[in-house]
Amino acid sequence: MIIAQTVRVIVITAIAFLVALLLTPFWERFLRRKKFAKQIRDGEAAPVFYELHKKKEGTPSGGGIIIWSTVLILAAVFGILDHFFDESVWGYLNFISRPETFLPLAALVGAAGVGLVDDWLGAQRRGGAPGGGIKVRHKSLIYLAIAAVGAWWFYFKLGWDVINVPFVGTFTIGWWYIPIFIFIIFASAFSANETDGLDGLLGGASLFAFVALTTVAFVLRRFNLAAFGGAIIGALLAFLWNNIYPAKFFMGDTGSMSLGITIGVIAMLTNTALLLPFFALILVLESLSVIIQIASKKLRHGRKVFRSTPIHHHFEALGWPESRVTMRFWIISAISTALGLVIFFLSLAR
Repeated sequence: MIIAQTVRVIVITAIAFLVALLLTPFWERFLRRKKFAKQIRDGEAAPVFYELHKKKEGTPSGGGIIIWSTVLILAAVFGILDHFFDESVWGYLNFISRPETFLPLAALVGAAGVGLVDDWLGAQRRGGAPGGGIKVRHKSLIYLAIAAVGAWWFYFKLGWDVINVPFVGTFTIGWWYIPIFIFIIFASAFSANETDGLDGLLGGASLFAFVALTTVAFVLRRFNLAAFGGAIIGALLAFLWNNIYPAKFFMGDTGSMSLGITIGVIAMLTNTALLLPFFALILVLESLSVIIQIASKKLRHGRKVFRSTPIHHHFEALGWPESRVTMRFWIISAISTALGLVIFFLSLAR
């Protein structure tokens, strides 16, 4: 059983990687033809960022479509073939499951659709945000709406109202589950969006997070959820093949929003929300740096803590090459993810 499920996750990961690689040229041509190009914010509004990234203007954005479209295609193909061919290999590969993967798959695709609209508005320099796109406050309201729907579903439809504290135990928290759920999803989406600023940065950081969450799902015998995670991992690896420095295209909000929200949903499904600071440490640090910078400007009469935020831009401003920042953040992600898994296994064995 365990060996068969292990092979299943590995096979689905490999298939997702190959499918995403095959889809990449098609989507890259589509993005260029539709002029989904990166628009850099005005130099007066963000002078440090503009100087660091003005050379990237015109690079195709919205490349995250490669990730979620691959997962959606595999889910649809395996599910349809399994429906028509009983007791076949397609049933083995099909990871669609109402209790395990309906919600994260819906979150992935739904958030990706919203992000794709934001990318298109940004490429056309339309919308209320500086340089184009959806305004931050409007985007935040969308995050909250998605999180609220998920919280309602988990609490009222699935009857979930517990949270696990590592080494302590699982506690029933009643209606407090709703605001905690909303916070986790909102924070995951916001943090992923802030992290998507350097070639390969969010792709690598989220890859480690999904490896950890897939491992957790597998250990908890949520095998369909683990297979779903494997599909995302395979697609992410293919995306990174072309997104590492110098990137052929950027992830865009269609990728960052969908990945961030899905990370939060899987964490809630596996009851490992309190381990997210380990599984997604870089995402946490990125959002914290933005919050600290804003608070400092408000409370200290415009004085800044960092030269630029999110924090990866601070290190760029100090003179670090972009690839060095990305690789060192990846190393931090690897170490923190491993520590998070150690805590998970020790807590499980307790």
